[in-house]
Amino acid sequence: MASQTQRSLGILNLERGGPSDAMPRAPVRGHLMSSATYDFPVISESVVGAWADLVVPGAPELEPACVAAAKRLVERGAVAISSNCGYFIRHQAAVAAAVNVPVVTSSLLLLPVLLRQLPADAKLAVVVAQPKHLSEDMLGIADPAARARVVVGGIEHSALVRNENMRPPPPTDMAEVEKDVVACTARLRESHPDIAAFLFECTAMPLSAPAVRRMTGLPVYDITTLCRITLASIV
Repeated sequence: MASQTQRSLGILNLERGGPSDAMPRAPVRGHLMSSATYDFPVISESVVGAWADLVVPGAPELEPACVAAAKRLVERGAVAISSNCGYFIRHQAAVAAAVNVPVVTSSLLLLPVLLRQLPADAKLAVVVAQPKHLSEDMLGIADPAARARVVVGGIEHSALVRNENMRPPPPTDMAEVEKDVVACTARLRESHPDIAAFLFECTAMPLSAPAVRRMTGLPVYDITTLCRITLASIV
């Protein structure tokens, strides 16, 4: 674990039922929580009470706990803060206002920028854990024409979602996650052949990005993309 003063990427973690600063067992390169993903130390703090089955549908009462966890991370040396669930974006403004380091709670923050990178007649596909809980304000798009270029798919029937909704959540085999993500992206491309890029909301999906890139030949962005950009700008 990083020392109290080591410059680190801080992660707001979901409640897992263990120690507040617990990390996954030997997270591999490409995982959100792996220092090898960024060649930079990673530390985490659990947001008290932030079980996935509350965070994903939205629980405003968790905002003070998000802010408190972010402040603890800064005290421990975090020079940027992200989160281990894209649906924490609901608390982006509150956390950013509470600390003096960059805050990037969700890959969804990339969405407006990615749309402007693509041709005007191309679509951006957003792959999320549970589409029914993705509200329009989380997309950050006011222009109806731009919104029409965003297509959303999900893995709501997956083992990952089923497991994450348990307390405590059992681990999910990353091979299972990849299978479900690849199947979702294939369905989206079949329905929308004008998709030009993918954006993964779920923080369990980055390890599946290489397989989707190989299958589609298209750019794939995720939370680790955003974290690397942020760290590169300040370190």
